[in-house]
Amino acid sequence: MKPKHKRLAAAGAAAALAATTLVVGAWSANAGQANHGREIDMQLLAINDFHGHVEASSGDTYPVDGVNVPAGGAEYLAAHLEQAREGERYSTTVAAGDLIGASPFMSAIFDDEPTIESLNAMGVEVSSVGNHEFDAGFDELNRIIEGDEDFEGADFPYLGANVVDEATGKTVLDPYWVKDFGRGVKVGFIGMTLEGTGDIVSKSGIEGLEFRDEVETANKYAKELKRKGVNSIVVLLHEGGVPVAEDTGHDCESLDGSGVGMSGPIVDIAETMTPLVDILVTGHTHQEYVCSVPDPAGNPRMVTSASSYGRVFTQIDATYDRRTKDIVRSSVTGSNTVVTRDVDLDAFESDDAQSDIIAEYGPAAEEAGGRLVGYIAEDITRGKTRAEEFPLGSLIADAQLWNTAGADTGGAEIALLNPGGVRDDLLVDEGVKGEVSYREVFDVQPFNNYVVTLDMTGAQLLKALQQQLPIPGGRSTTLQLQVSEGFTYTWDKTKTGPDQIVAGSLTLNGEPIVADQTYRVTTNSFLAEGGDSFTAFTEGANTLFGELDVDAFEDYIAEFGTAGAPLQAPELGRVTVIS
Repeated sequence: MKPKHKRLAAAGAAAALAATTLVVGAWSANAGQANHGREIDMQLLAINDFHGHVEASSGDTYPVDGVNVPAGGAEYLAAHLEQAREGERYSTTVAAGDLIGASPFMSAIFDDEPTIESLNAMGVEVSSVGNHEFDAGFDELNRIIEGDEDFEGADFPYLGANVVDEATGKTVLDPYWVKDFGRGVKVGFIGMTLEGTGDIVSKSGIEGLEFRDEVETANKYAKELKRKGVNSIVVLLHEGGVPVAEDTGHDCESLDGSGVGMSGPIVDIAETMTPLVDILVTGHTHQEYVCSVPDPAGNPRMVTSASSYGRVFTQIDATYDRRTKDIVRSSVTGSNTVVTRDVDLDAFESDDAQSDIIAEYGPAAEEAGGRLVGYIAEDITRGKTRAEEFPLGSLIADAQLWNTAGADTGGAEIALLNPGGVRDDLLVDEGVKGEVSYREVFDVQPFNNYVVTLDMTGAQLLKALQQQLPIPGGRSTTLQLQVSEGFTYTWDKTKTGPDQIVAGSLTLNGEPIVADQTYRVTTNSFLAEGGDSFTAFTEGANTLFGELDVDAFEDYIAEFGTAGAPLQAPELGRVTVIS
């Protein structure tokens, strides 16, 4: 039986908070009194990309004054939010997607049920879906929302205004939700995931769904809300940008002070979305920013994002005019706050429910995850970006090749891995020195993809490598596939477009790859379905599904990472880069 969690009550307490504030126009906290109650002070608290980080982890930190400090954990996030709400009658807590999926072990092994219970208890009132909400397919997302006989589901609406049934043209999730604060104060929330969601999740789980343009969708539902008398509109969008050091005219601020401008997909979206929308709360890029981006009418409009994993939350303050039933745009201010752990949890009530959830699920997860798998001799890590070769990617590609090389398991000759499929590092000092537990293996590969072996010609292999580059009309970023030992090629960055992948450079065990010759290639089910816009894999033939990728990796570590001969990080250089 799951514990019943009490409603959170505000309690006064002092806590050291690190924040940055962007003011879009001047405003007065006493405007409501000056206008005889016509104007109301309103508060929005926002998170994004929580990814099931319920437990406080030593690996979750955030820079404060140039020093990485422990940050996040549901107990601490709940306490910070409770403190922010204190004395605020018109407050709501919202989210911009990826609350579940790619989660740490405790959440993932229980299908993210602990995550939803945590968010319920934390007081989240509405969220958009993100791409990771679809990791296990739409049917599982529905279960997460609605619950089942053993799980109560989400207390808050998950919005998907641009997630449409291809056959009917109708949304499969609520497109918007209206928060009625009372006294005639209403705010409409339109929730969306990024239009490109279909390219970055397994297609088998979203069959029959279409992900539509964000701007067109927001414009449509903003008009519908206005017809219903809801003029104050906030968009919760799982798409974002990146703060940049140069001044792009967007008046950005970030906690480390480095981001004064903004780039990325959200810029064009924010600049073209209807002026009926007052505020955009965004996510997906795991960045932290508070920016002012002019709407099509040229008026400043706030765009925010709160990093990831519950390490930061956004506070947006605004004045609501009861006569116009709208947010006074010039009143909007925003700040991001690091969820530090120097909060006295005993001074708050809201963390109690979080502690109960951790106490319920933690021991079972600890037992399941503590099993010894093997040994490593040194840290085996991801890259700083997804546009480079990195040791852990090479190791996993080797593991998948080894797992499928046998005649009865696939006959693989080459393995290719998407960099986004690697979610954590393998560290010597994580747990018992040098030992690798099942939990650590799972945290590296939490998606439950299958290893898939298929026939690809040399020409199709070259095409897949060329699709690492930005794709016109598709993915805007470079994603470097991680490759198994024995497969090499040259990436000449002095050239442009697909020619950067030198066609004659592809080799397998020293022999040139031949364009019309067929090779057995292993990848994961995500890439085999064309995920991350790698459509070349969908042209493969004679597909054979194997075991889960996490199981293949576990078997490899157990076989080759013994106490007497622990695993070393593979040397880089399988890809020769000319720059």
